[in-house]
Amino acid sequence: MPETAAPKISFVSLGCPKALVDSERIITKLRAEGYELTKTHAGADVVIVNTCGFLDSAKAESLEAIGKGLSENGKVIVTGCMGAEPEQIREKFPEVAAITGPQAYESVMQAVHEVVPPQHNPFLDLVPEQGIRLTPRHFAYLKISEGCNNRCTFCIIPKLRGDLVSRPLADVMREAEKLVKAGVKEILVISQDTSAYGVDLKYAPSLWQDTEYRTRFLDLAKALSTLGVWVRMHYVYPYPHVDEVIPLMAEGLILPYLDIPFQHAAPNVLKAMRRPAHQEKTLARIEKWREICPDLAIRSTFIVGFPGETEEDFEELLAFLTRARLERVGAFKYEPVRGATANDLGLDAVAPEIQQRRYDRFMAHQQPISAKLLQRRVGKRIKVIIDEAGPSVARGRSQWDAPEIDGAVYVSARRPLRAGEIVTVKIERADAYDLHGVAT
Repeated sequence: MPETAAPKISFVSLGCPKALVDSERIITKLRAEGYELTKTHAGADVVIVNTCGFLDSAKAESLEAIGKGLSENGKVIVTGCMGAEPEQIREKFPEVAAITGPQAYESVMQAVHEVVPPQHNPFLDLVPEQGIRLTPRHFAYLKISEGCNNRCTFCIIPKLRGDLVSRPLADVMREAEKLVKAGVKEILVISQDTSAYGVDLKYAPSLWQDTEYRTRFLDLAKALSTLGVWVRMHYVYPYPHVDEVIPLMAEGLILPYLDIPFQHAAPNVLKAMRRPAHQEKTLARIEKWREICPDLAIRSTFIVGFPGETEEDFEELLAFLTRARLERVGAFKYEPVRGATANDLGLDAVAPEIQQRRYDRFMAHQQPISAKLLQRRVGKRIKVIIDEAGPSVARGRSQWDAPEIDGAVYVSARRPLRAGEIVTVKIERADAYDLHGVAT
């Protein structure tokens, strides 16, 4: 009896690391049912596009990817955040095979089954215990919850993904343990609001490895610290209980790294954004964190040109950067998002040319701050995880650098270094964003 070729899926994953985890889960289900993945749309049985719908620019990229899939293949299934508003997609591409929202894994699989039924062979289609991942072997994103309870006026994530739904701590830890057994050296904890983890479960007890933990931010950090790998915390809303995790960083149990999107510093703008608006308290807390953990690095993102932002507000933001001395900073020019309550605040829009000038000033203001902080590493020996091997110089990251969004460490070595290897490096020089050193 002739063998039937396995059905082929071309997969496009767009958006943030949280969407990447969704893609990994869908791909794991596909592979478990015998589907093969292909890198080209042509020749695939169907194209799946996991979309991003947070900003208009992201929606445009998603629509472009859908259009490309239709032109090169003809059969496209759409999922992800933009799928929560299917009318935008149907209006432009009425011929798409199916549209599902974010986290709708079973709906995606049902749509795939309708377009191309599976031909699963349990003796051939083996999926690793940790599932299929789209990141390099040595690091992985660990999503601990879905949705968000905050109602920031510039954000439509709660409309797309719903309110906070936390995973029980034991479930999270079982996944983390599988990742470590598969060779992961760095776990990046992600969600829409990592520090709110467990509030919806009323911090319910959860048993893992014969130890009872509460389903909350601090206990999760303690449990992850027992795995013997780098643990990095992302998307941390600055609730008061975040203070409790800083001593774990000081003790080396988790990485001394906090990703806190402050968004702005001027009280008027923060109030309009519906974000915490106590700049002095924020600065005092940052100083206290650094007293407890001098090695702490803080990454943050800010929005410039939010409706109603005055020159005085922007100057206040620059003054905050000077005083806060944040190690890693990113900025975005405000984009109005359809459905965001910021559109209904009645505030004057900031002209695009003013937005651009403020963005340029913001980045120019922060660059010497970051460069000066990096200079502190020169002459020191630090641990570096290698991301990319090279014949004479490898590229890696320090404990103060997350993949793709932060700087790099370029490492010279007498022997070839492998991706995923953690080496000690003596730092010889620093530039505006990166470090350069020699493996010792």
